[in-house]
Amino acid sequence: MTLGIDESLPALDFECPRCNQSVEERLYGPCVSCRETLKADQVRNGGDVEVPEYEPKMNVTPNAVALKED
Repeated sequence: MTLGIDESLPALDFECPRCNQSVEERLYGPCVSCRETLKADQVRNGGDVEVPEYEPKMNVTPNAVALKED
């Protein structure tokens, strides 16, 4: 996945804010291994969700304008 990062940016030396290891990256943030771990942790497998059928509330009264007799 390309983020459109300028390839000519110089690499920065800093500590990963997540694992505190010294890394050399073009942009500040989690290191490659931390990013991969975070991606793997966020994977969700889609499943069937059972949604109950809609049942209107019994305490709702009809609109008075709709009941108006002409």
